[in-house]
Amino acid sequence: MQGFVKHILIRKNRIMTACGMLTAAAFVIKWATGDMVMFERILILSSVLGVLPIAVQAIRALRVKVVSIDVLVTIAVIGAFIIESYEESAIVTFLFLFGAYLEQRTLNKTRSAIKTLTEMAPESALKKTGGGDFIEVDVDEVDVGDILLVKTGAKVPVDGTVLSGEGYVNEASITGEPIPVEKGQGSKVYAGTIMENGTIQIVADRVGEDTTFGKIIELVEEAQDSKSEAERFIDSFSKYYTPAVLVLAAAVWLVSRDVELAITILVLGCPGALVIGVPVSNVAGIGNGARHGILLKGSEVIHSFSRVDTMIFDKTGTLTIGKPAVIDTVYYTEDKNEVLAYTASIERESNHPLAKAVLEYIGETSFYPVESTEVVKGAGIVAEVSGHRVAVGNISLMERENIKPDSKMQNDIERFLESGYSLVLAAVDGRLAALLGIRDQVRPDVKKELDRLKKLGVKNLVMLSGDNQKTVEAAGRNLGLTQAYGNMLPEDKSSFIQELKDQGRTVAFVGDGINDSPSLATADIGIAMGSGTDVAIETSDVVLMNSDLSRLSHALGLSKAIVRNMRQNIVIAVGVVIVLFAGVFFSEWVGMSVGMLVHEASILAVILNGIRLLSFSPGKKSKLRL
Repeated sequence: MQGFVKHILIRKNRIMTACGMLTAAAFVIKWATGDMVMFERILILSSVLGVLPIAVQAIRALRVKVVSIDVLVTIAVIGAFIIESYEESAIVTFLFLFGAYLEQRTLNKTRSAIKTLTEMAPESALKKTGGGDFIEVDVDEVDVGDILLVKTGAKVPVDGTVLSGEGYVNEASITGEPIPVEKGQGSKVYAGTIMENGTIQIVADRVGEDTTFGKIIELVEEAQDSKSEAERFIDSFSKYYTPAVLVLAAAVWLVSRDVELAITILVLGCPGALVIGVPVSNVAGIGNGARHGILLKGSEVIHSFSRVDTMIFDKTGTLTIGKPAVIDTVYYTEDKNEVLAYTASIERESNHPLAKAVLEYIGETSFYPVESTEVVKGAGIVAEVSGHRVAVGNISLMERENIKPDSKMQNDIERFLESGYSLVLAAVDGRLAALLGIRDQVRPDVKKELDRLKKLGVKNLVMLSGDNQKTVEAAGRNLGLTQAYGNMLPEDKSSFIQELKDQGRTVAFVGDGINDSPSLATADIGIAMGSGTDVAIETSDVVLMNSDLSRLSHALGLSKAIVRNMRQNIVIAVGVVIVLFAGVFFSEWVGMSVGMLVHEASILAVILNGIRLLSFSPGKKSKLRL
């Protein structure tokens, strides 16, 4: 018996096709020959064949005490047989099976993001043996610490570090960016990415499910299988709704003694569009995000993200690229090149980030021997350069050297500080010669992205940073932020976020996923940037895999579109049931076959509405509105 049931369910789509062909043949015979006996026999065969997989699923549902849609349809078909309405039974079974086929096909299509990712997973690797040769092995045989060879056109088999060689790797499967990234000794590479040209040897750092690629697949699968508040409500609603339809049909029969009317109510009460509408929106939307390097961790995250009214940003590495650069300069000497050469000669002795920024700004220059070097902790360096006493550092170093700026110099210093610059001053023989303003560089097009977020309904844009207040305020003014606070420790940031939540705001925090874990956890929605680091994936609700802020408005717009799409599908599904019931009680045009046809049309409508999310992009947002 178990084998027969399995056989029926496996061939459900074939049964659907057979039912459709038999029903069509019956009507052709009726219209062509008028043979009503053959007409009814073929319809009976079609009905019996079609109801088999539906009845099997109904029995399975009843065994676990669930009165499913299949139960309604099975009872309706049996009732149609009792009143000898074979046309209705054949049409109802075919349309129900066809609707199930459409649902499954659509869900398979919307899960194509997962399928594509899975197909990208590497299957083999060239592993170095004890003799120094490389042999091809299954990727499951690679262990942490193994040395692997990756050639042009091959997939990187594991997460690892380049030991030797160089080339360009396409990291679209991880970051969503199609432009290949140059890799050399010490560079990190990720499983599933493709070596476009070049050859490298890597040491395996993470293998199997522990790789970034493995975590992405696991995350997206979990997200697509998760249920939102709306889906949980519909599941709960269906448990009570289906028995209620049965009771209503029974009551109508008891009052009217009209079996056909009671059976019609059973058919019309099938909430197929309501059951499929929300999941198809959810799965299609998450699939869209996955293809664009945006990981949304489930329907609950999407629902909360769509309601965000306050977005808080960490400064360094989020709004800025985390690389200081010389932005402004003032010179107090006629020989600018000589001062820069002295400064570069001293700064190349230091590993300080500001020193690197100064050297990058100066570029090619003449270097002089540096003698009698004195490093003043927290202040700078003093040394003899080409017979001159040169001091390069901050204001404290100038004061220590007893160098007093005149009024113009003082005004320049105050102006630089007001602009949020970190200062590097260079003095030669006791006189200030150059003033350099250094600041972390804002990410390209950040202001445009912030404007897009405002248009999407984010009322408050806030920046929190451990940097000094003046620097943070200056950056906040330039970017048009609502608020900007400096001197913030990690615990200060999370406390600030909690205060906003206590005020009733829905807060999203955008950080790098490493130093901002408390804030990511405290916020209603934690959004991590960081090219798929472990911490980013594990501690946040949304991950922008390529650390590109332009994906942030895409993610928020997509979340709003998904929620809007879910609501549209619920309205379509409920509206159709209401209209059909009204048609039954207040008109004569709604029958079983008409009702089922309208039901299947509503299922197709919510499916088509949901799969539009697969093509969502920020430039097409308006097209997703009904």
